[in-house]
Amino acid sequence: MTESVIHLHPAGPLLALVGNPNCGKTALFNRLTGSRQKVANYAGVTVERKEGRLKTHAGKTLRLLDLPGTYSLYPRSPDERVTCDVLAGRARGEKRPDLVICVLDATNLRRNLRLVLAVQRQGIPCVVALNMADLAASRGINIDVDKLSKALGLPVVRTIATQGHGLDDLRQLLEQREQWPAPPVPPGNEQDGQDQQRVNAILKELGLDEQSPALPSDKIDRFVLHPVFGPVLLAVLLFLLFQAVFSWAEAPKDWIESGVGWLGDVVGSALPEGLLKSLLVDGVIAGVGSVLAFLPQILILFFFILLLEESGYLPRAAFLLDRLMGSVGLSGRSFIPLLSSFACAIPGIMATRSIANPRDRLVTIMIAPLMTCSARLPVYALLIGAFVPQREVWGWFELQGLVLFVLYLAGIVGAMLVAWILKRFTSARQVRPLMMELPAYHLPHARNIAIGLLQRAEIFLKRVGGIILLLTLALWVLATFPGAPEGATGPAIQYSFAGMLGRGLEHVFAPIGFNWQISLALVPGLAAREIAISALGTVYALSATGTDAAAQALSPLIAQSWSLPTAFSLLAWFVFAPQCLATLAAVKRETGGLRMPLIMAGYLFALAYLAAFVTFRVSSYLLA
Repeated sequence: MTESVIHLHPAGPLLALVGNPNCGKTALFNRLTGSRQKVANYAGVTVERKEGRLKTHAGKTLRLLDLPGTYSLYPRSPDERVTCDVLAGRARGEKRPDLVICVLDATNLRRNLRLVLAVQRQGIPCVVALNMADLAASRGINIDVDKLSKALGLPVVRTIATQGHGLDDLRQLLEQREQWPAPPVPPGNEQDGQDQQRVNAILKELGLDEQSPALPSDKIDRFVLHPVFGPVLLAVLLFLLFQAVFSWAEAPKDWIESGVGWLGDVVGSALPEGLLKSLLVDGVIAGVGSVLAFLPQILILFFFILLLEESGYLPRAAFLLDRLMGSVGLSGRSFIPLLSSFACAIPGIMATRSIANPRDRLVTIMIAPLMTCSARLPVYALLIGAFVPQREVWGWFELQGLVLFVLYLAGIVGAMLVAWILKRFTSARQVRPLMMELPAYHLPHARNIAIGLLQRAEIFLKRVGGIILLLTLALWVLATFPGAPEGATGPAIQYSFAGMLGRGLEHVFAPIGFNWQISLALVPGLAAREIAISALGTVYALSATGTDAAAQALSPLIAQSWSLPTAFSLLAWFVFAPQCLATLAAVKRETGGLRMPLIMAGYLFALAYLAAFVTFRVSSYLLA
């Protein structure tokens, strides 16, 4: 999940970065402010404006906004509307920028210059950052900066944001307010044809009016975008990704589990029997430690996703899937929000603001939770590790990775089926041609990948140390009090508030094979899915009748106490499991009411129950 830190600094000039998608605007923002906002290589990654502080050499602090990428100031989607509102002074609670930094992709001036002309007509002082100058030079595109500055009537600074080149010159220009050009007099709304004529004249003056030669990316795309080989390559890449999640993560996962077990033994041996020992060993260590063990799988998954983002492959995947998504009433533009939902449904739902068609945007929001988010991965990894043997099939495929791939595929198929059903009841018979820029391929930047992985680890650890720890402690309290009565033969948890709740829920979930421990774990799982693992760890630790059993890892415990149909049923449940409360809150914000989140929660619960019921009954029959 992508998170952005918003810095509020009411004093001082306000600067705004504006540019086309994929022009390197966000990379420039990161360099200027030191922000750790994620940099991606496809259109639509920035769906909200981000603010940071820019420190000049003279020690001045300037406010800098990173506005969503846009091709024009005629908004076609919610994210483009954000940019237009800020530049026009219509943004709620924000003043109009004092200066606009127009970021140009030096490899594609023909398209980028039209936005500069539109920004000039807003009557705001402008400067130009001519970015990606190194890529342009490697393609034989040599731009005379002085001539471009004279033609536009604006200061132009040559930059290479990914390497930090030209930033000192840009900072020097920004800190000297007297060098900012005077606000132009808005000449009114010019026609597209007039803008294009002026762009052509500028390009001719620069000697860049001839058609650019074919790029190496074009040759690669002949294979990557081939109607037969392209989808096969995409399927192979996704399959290998899920294979790596298990095969690469096994060793670090064992190290974390061993460390958690060692810590539990040390703390348990150092404390006398009593509530404090139970709280720390059975509550905190058994519960939170059960979730920590799955950090390697999450980081490996995101490592591969970041590689695909950084290389420029993801827009190609959207293009390849456009026909498939069109068959269910969507377009390939829905692919990127859905892909973001594999990290977390919340940024995926927010990314739908880049979809111009209101019907497509709503349907994408409703099916985004069916993408297998990273919070499900610990549950999948626990059950697969406990019930699926670790062995190779068909020569070299890892069976556990194959099962994980099937689970992710089931979520995708479920989403497509829901979209197809919605197509029957909505105005889906419109032609929605996909228009999306395909950036040039390039080697991923190690810095951006490292930042993305650090962000993912930070988000996960904050959840472990925040809401997961809090709910684990709350569950321990419910599972500990009241204590067992005199003469009780079973574990004390059976007589606790949690035990009573679990016994009551067991009647609801018994038809799909869930025992009272699983039923109880689903309740805190509404806050965050991975809490289900923490809850199971706490419940089974408190249910143990001996210290040896309590010290065991969770995986062998459930392997001994659950049937195989129960494990399959729980996997099917989590493919369609009702969303966490934070996701439902995000849907409420994006749709403007409670109707859509209530519909989402209801249909997901029905799907999850139906899938688990069929899975449990069929697997019980086959294994009888």
